[in-house]
Amino acid sequence: MSTTSVTKTKSTNQTESSVPSAGREPIPVTKRLAVVLVRGYNNAIYKTKDTLRMLRLHHLNHCVIIDDRPSFMGMLQRVYNYVAYGEIDVDTLTELIKKRGRRSGNRRIDDEWIKQNSPYQSIREFAEAFLNFEADFKDLPGFKPVFRLHPPRKGYGKRTIKRSYKEGGVTGYNPEISELIRRMM
Repeated sequence: MSTTSVTKTKSTNQTESSVPSAGREPIPVTKRLAVVLVRGYNNAIYKTKDTLRMLRLHHLNHCVIIDDRPSFMGMLQRVYNYVAYGEIDVDTLTELIKKRGRRSGNRRIDDEWIKQNSPYQSIREFAEAFLNFEADFKDLPGFKPVFRLHPPRKGYGKRTIKRSYKEGGVTGYNPEISELIRRMM
């Protein structure tokens, strides 16, 4: 009888978060973050290098899109001095997928390929669903989740990569990440 009560109390509504541990509620995720590696990490300590590898940021100016789970937020705290991150909007994500999105064989992503490989009719429709947690990059076969960007046009402006955004630099939480990514496409 105790097994049936355990089964009844378990939550079958597993929302956006990963599978919860026994007795814990799933943690809701609310936003997608763009993370761009803006500094080299050659002399960084091992834990920092390992965290950047786990985030799939192997090269300078690479970008990944993650959600705001506590595990990812802890990773961002570890690599705070090497990356710029912030919330990405629909227009920037659409343009990022169109211009810098790749699939296996280093082929570009276009509306026709999205239409054939997903239930969405365009890249913008997929981007909106992705930001609303209705779709994921894993739903697209052969899609590479890392975007290879150029260095920003006209540099980082008056900002430097050696300081955080709060101190007049670029790294860390950057509310202007969409503008930075547009200059890097």
